Amino acid sequence: MPAKLPSDIAGSLLDWYDRHARDLPWRSPPGAPRAEPYRVWLSEIMLQQTTVATVRPRFEEFVARWPDVESLARASDADLMAAWAGLGYYARARNLIACARAVTADGGRFPGTEEGLRRLPGVGAYTAAAIAAIAFGERAVVVDANVARVVARLFAIPEPLPAAMPAIRAATESVTPDARAGDFAQAMMDLGSAICTPRNPSCLLCPLATACRAFASGDPERFPDKKAKAAKPQRYGTIFWAEREGRVLLVRRPPKGLLGGMRALPTGPWVAAPPGLDEQPLAADWTMLDETVVHVFTHFRLELALAVGRAEAHSNAGEWWPAADIESAGLPTVFAKAAAAIRRAE
Repeated sequence: MPAKLPSDIAGSLLDWYDRHARDLPWRSPPGAPRAEPYRVWLSEIMLQQTTVATVRPRFEEFVARWPDVESLARASDADLMAAWAGLGYYARARNLIACARAVTADGGRFPGTEEGLRRLPGVGAYTAAAIAAIAFGERAVVVDANVARVVARLFAIPEPLPAAMPAIRAATESVTPDARAGDFAQAMMDLGSAICTPRNPSCLLCPLATACRAFASGDPERFPDKKAKAAKPQRYGTIFWAEREGRVLLVRRPPKGLLGGMRALPTGPWVAAPPGLDEQPLAADWTMLDETVVHVFTHFRLELALAVGRAEAHSNAGEWWPAADIESAGLPTVFAKAAAAIRRAE
């Protein structure tokens, strides 16, 4: 483990945070009574792999509709999945409602410790630490991507990510204070977001610059070292727009797997070569559009052909949604892109 830095890291950072903390709807101001656990938990789940700018308005929509964990627990799975559309990583939405129901069944109060929080659906090590520190004031070591970057630079940790994470966690542990642990965690996040950015960090504005070993090295961007990303595999598929009497056929994706449980346009297989009209949802005189839609998932790149057809007969394979109001269907981003492209081509 890197030796603890000699300066008062926590004190310097908290002084900076008291003046520069971001105003976010799930936070309490620095030094104020701790934020409500429900709001902290909801924000942390939403913020996984998603930017603050994207989450802020969606968080406010969620708490306006479901202001507490009990009301969220009463939501239908379909309503929640539709409300989550566009946020991506849809397993989070399934875990969200499962967690809300578990908390409600246990009296409606979130556990106040990391250990207790880890037992909840969808709450991993980072999320449990963040909730424990921010909502309950427990001393916890909170390391997200921003914190990892700040600490890797502060201690000039040479190992590449992800191998460096044990050393980063140990270094974060060494500077985490007993008091104001939640403010300290959020200060680290804000510093990484606003000052200690991946490229062109504003080191001269950083409250920790005089203690930062990466800054002293003259090349702070060298930390943390990242391995080159492998190219994403390419897959192909076809999305089917089957219209009948002004309505378009939508299906519910299987509960398990990618985009599980979401309302969607029918699609054939996602495979290594264009599948054409394989696994079409019903018989129709299909026309392939010239335009394709590209969407990049975490583990692969998907290119989708667009097939449009007029359905002659009713089908019970899904639900028939008003085509002119397709935006209200709560489709995941990839299907919303396809719907928009098809509507433009009409």
